[in-house]
Amino acid sequence: MARIKPQALLQQSKKKKAPSRISPATIFPCTLIILLALFLLYSTYRHWSIRSRIQAQKGESGYEVDQAFVDSKKADFPGYAIFSTSKGSITVELFKDSSPGVVYKFINLCQKGHFKGMRFHRVIKNYVIQAGDVNNLHAEDWTLRGKQSSKLDTSLKHEAFMLGTSKAKDDDKGFELFITTAPIPDLSEKLIVFGRVVKGEDVVQEIEEVDTDEHYRPKSAIEISKVTLKQQI
Repeated sequence: MARIKPQALLQQSKKKKAPSRISPATIFPCTLIILLALFLLYSTYRHWSIRSRIQAQKGESGYEVDQAFVDSKKADFPGYAIFSTSKGSITVELFKDSSPGVVYKFINLCQKGHFKGMRFHRVIKNYVIQAGDVNNLHAEDWTLRGKQSSKLDTSLKHEAFMLGTSKAKDDDKGFELFITTAPIPDLSEKLIVFGRVVKGEDVVQEIEEVDTDEHYRPKSAIEISKVTLKQQI
């Protein structure tokens, strides 16, 4: 048997150790995995960046919000709002399931301090008390027509002590608050009902009984000093 020369053995060893070429079938899944990992890292960074920004804005708003309210998602909306007024406190349950859009806007305005110092500028006995722009002095026609209606709707939104806002005004300045003091059958065309008084009905009635002028304006100022948002009461 012929012996293999050392030089031939060296050549065979080099051939065995030479790396094989990477096939396209290997490159494609590797590239895909790297791109997916980068996308997940970017998504995680963006999520926490936005979350931190929202929480910072809430902390800088200067408005009293319960610590349980840490997210602007519907599931995390606070369930209650407590209005501190010069006549006492009014606790309202918010309809976050049936009116999430209006509740979100209300919460956002609370954080901006929109309702701080707002006055109850119109009080109509056995009908409604209204808080909002004190320069809006003229009683609207619907407030007068409502007292003449005799046919009552039995749905929840027409009961007494319901919280609503006007459908007619969509800007922040026009977001006024209406609390009914009697069943109102015709306000569904004018108001968006987004809450119900669950504590402090006596305070609402006390406001309702104040002396007013011919424009239904209270003769003594009644205002909201702050609004506290809470998940539970």
